[in-house]
Amino acid sequence: MDADETSLTEVTPEDVDVPHGLFYRRAVLPVLALLRMGASPERLAWSIAAGAVIGINPLLGSTTILCLAVAMLFRLNIAASQIGNHIVYPLELLLVIPFLRLGSAVFRTSPVPLSPAMIMQAARSHPIELVKVLWLWEWHALILWAALSAVSMPAIAFALMPLLRKMMAGIERRQHADFGG
Repeated sequence: MDADETSLTEVTPEDVDVPHGLFYRRAVLPVLALLRMGASPERLAWSIAAGAVIGINPLLGSTTILCLAVAMLFRLNIAASQIGNHIVYPLELLLVIPFLRLGSAVFRTSPVPLSPAMIMQAARSHPIELVKVLWLWEWHALILWAALSAVSMPAIAFALMPLLRKMMAGIERRQHADFGG
């Protein structure tokens, strides 16, 4: 079989010179693969939005399992939700302190001490009290995150839908053209 007779199923990513960056390879190509496998743009949009919103929650270390549980509970696409979750990981790290500070301000609790020396001093002198106040700050941050999520998840999903529909139409056009339609 010569190069002109190669079918689409025999083409591997290594066969195609894709001059795209890390985001394209790690986010766009997997979503395109999910669309090619028959996932609907709407379900993918909600799955990615759920993953992205869960991915910025201020409880570090909880996002993958929480994302998996939500995707299973609401019958979302697990792979797409994890893609959304992992894309926003840097945002989670950037937003954890603002969520804690905002939670402290909104709920009028003592401010979060961000100095390692202050935290170590509190840990040495009053460890139980420090754990209690850390959990209080974390709960307040989670409540604010949940309120933000209720607004942002539908906004993200509705913003993604036209883009995913356009991607799906492009896939269908190429398949139609490749098979002599």
